[in-house]
Amino acid sequence: MPSFFAVRLQDGRLYGSLIDILHNGAPLALAALGMTLVIATRGIDLSVGTVVAISGAVACTWIASSPDPASPGTALTGIGLALALAAALGAWNGFLVARLGIQPIIATLVLMTAGRGLAQLVTDGQIITVNNGFFAGISGSALLAVPLTVVVAAAVYALVALVTRRTALGTLVEAVGINPEASRLAGVRSQSIVWTVYVFAALCAAVAGLMISSNVNAADANNAGLWLELDAILAVVIGGTSLAGGRYSIAGTLLGALTIQTLTTTIYSVGIPPEVSLVFKALVVILVFLAQAPKVRALMRRRRRRRDDAPPPAATAVPAETAGSGR
Repeated sequence: MPSFFAVRLQDGRLYGSLIDILHNGAPLALAALGMTLVIATRGIDLSVGTVVAISGAVACTWIASSPDPASPGTALTGIGLALALAAALGAWNGFLVARLGIQPIIATLVLMTAGRGLAQLVTDGQIITVNNGFFAGISGSALLAVPLTVVVAAAVYALVALVTRRTALGTLVEAVGINPEASRLAGVRSQSIVWTVYVFAALCAAVAGLMISSNVNAADANNAGLWLELDAILAVVIGGTSLAGGRYSIAGTLLGALTIQTLTTTIYSVGIPPEVSLVFKALVVILVFLAQAPKVRALMRRRRRRRDDAPPPAATAVPAETAGSGR
């Protein structure tokens, strides 16, 4: 529909379906970015949705309980506490995986289950509402007419792409994901790299949680970031990152996150119930994993090779009298 691509400028900010996709997809894009580097090291982080809930709960609870809940300084302190706690939780995941050698899916499952309970303890099981202009500006303000959430997400993506593709860090991450033991024997500090990517993933999830809480001026420890880790993993896989570790694509992850958000926005705009979107996402997951399955890829290669090796069709001989009849 033509209105889907319409973008208008109102009150110094851009509006439209495409802007909504970018704005609402920014938290998922950030969570998927952290997940990309974790998966590249042959890991997985099931706790990003929980970190989203914890960060929002900590920031909003601090603001609401402060003597001056409307002060920008109060909001900055709450944001700082949320980011610091997220970094500590990411360090905990990295410690379990890198130092203790626990399987990543098990190590992060611990925080996934216990962390949401921690968020509910912080909020006392209530939805914490805040009225702080600075905090609301995280999701409600704009820079050069572009929503601030989009600007922040774009800046983080650009910085990570620059660091991983213009320095040796990206190569080291891929090396750890391809063969951790060989990387260690080659002198790569694989444990430090694994530790770092889990901290980075938690920080990305914390920023996403602050965006989500700021968008509604409230913290819902029970529903904020629920199943976000599954969407993040799906975005990473759609983007072409290998679940076996090693090869990863930052641009592909961004495209995958925007694809998921576009699917969600389209489903809502045509009046399909929200719960049905899970069915569409499940179908996308099945198709993506089938495309990456070794047997399916081997079958496609055999068919392509058989088609390439097939002899060209024989040229049909033209009778002499027919050929000469046109003279």
